[in-house]
Amino acid sequence: MKAYDEDDGNDEYGEYGEYGKRDDHGKHDEHDEHDEHDEHGAAESTGTGARIPLPRASVEDGGRVLPDPAPVALEHQVLTSLLGAWALAACSAQEAAAVDEHLGQCEACADEALRLREAVTLLQRPESLDLDPALRTRVLDGCLERRPPRIPVPEWATSYDAETARLDALLQDFGDAEWHAPVRLRWFEGDDTASRRTTVAGVIAHLLTVDGTVAVALGLDDPLGDITAPTRAPAARTEAYWRASHYPPTRAVRAPWREQSHGIVRTVAFTGDAGGLPVSYGDFELPLRDAMLDRAFECWVHAEDIAEAVDCPYEPPSARHLNGMIDLAARMLPGALAARRRAGLAAPAHRPHLVAAGEPGRSLRLEIEGSGGGEWLIPLDSPGAVGSTDHEVAHVALDGVEFCRLAAGHVSPAEAAAGQVGDREAIRDVLFAAASLSRL
Repeated sequence: MKAYDEDDGNDEYGEYGEYGKRDDHGKHDEHDEHDEHDEHGAAESTGTGARIPLPRASVEDGGRVLPDPAPVALEHQVLTSLLGAWALAACSAQEAAAVDEHLGQCEACADEALRLREAVTLLQRPESLDLDPALRTRVLDGCLERRPPRIPVPEWATSYDAETARLDALLQDFGDAEWHAPVRLRWFEGDDTASRRTTVAGVIAHLLTVDGTVAVALGLDDPLGDITAPTRAPAARTEAYWRASHYPPTRAVRAPWREQSHGIVRTVAFTGDAGGLPVSYGDFELPLRDAMLDRAFECWVHAEDIAEAVDCPYEPPSARHLNGMIDLAARMLPGALAARRRAGLAAPAHRPHLVAAGEPGRSLRLEIEGSGGGEWLIPLDSPGAVGSTDHEVAHVALDGVEFCRLAAGHVSPAEAAAGQVGDREAIRDVLFAAASLSRL
């Protein structure tokens, strides 16, 4: 057998070699498929004969460190013009690297870059992590538009519903240290401030007992239970509850307070839109619709007291709810002014006789600016008189939140930041009357 054919220079087995030859029936040898696989694998491993290259791994997938951007060579004038974009982090990687290198060599540019970075921090104020107080209202409004409730909560009760929910959200993560944090309750008596020291849990106990006046008017259980208070006044009810407690109030007071607030909201939903049911506060009464605004106002004020005690930010109510609270205070001012006049704490009426009910009299224009603002004409000579622009003798401008804090006794009338024009005596009397609306 010869190994080589001298005529054609081919292997004696032809084009396919020994294992690639065909048998007489035109079929491959049994080793055909296996050998082709071996040849393909060998081609891949050696890199010869491969028609499709293998995919290349990226730097990120391979775990290798990305190369640092090489600084580009720029002139001093160009680098100076890039300082503003550099301070805003708006440069490309190469430009930022060039500026960084330049700042280490040029003292003038380094000082300018520092000033620009400080200016950038003033362009956007740090945002609070707390949710916008109007967010809950917007979400509920959207839900109720899609599926209106069979028995809706009256509009005059929505502020109480919102403020109790916001306060409950503040309390939910409190530990023992926060529940026993000291809180100083402040209000205004006569011509001076008054205060009472308690704890966060004590504040919730106070809200529980005073909200109980509304609960009792609605036919719900009185949170005082068997405890007897000398009067129905909020301060008397609160002091009676505090004295009857064998131990200082703890986190356990949160559950009955929240359950009572839910019960009040559910019950007022069945009263309709009238809200005229009288609610007794001891020495005075308020219709139910105003009592609910009063309770919402006090809930917000004491929530701020609690937030201040635990060093936590707390936002004012939404503009719509804040406007309702300001309107209630404005409507109560003539009566408060008359009460101070009877007690000798305010200047006597300008006329020898009080103005008849329903008639116009001397008036003060109360302008509330900012969220929830508006204008109110406050009659000065009689709680039954009607405010009149023709008889306007003074004009006072106050921020909405500042006015509410004045009405809560947290800001003294002398310190209230107000724009004042007109009768100074009338302005003083109205500001002190606003502070006298506060109580424990």
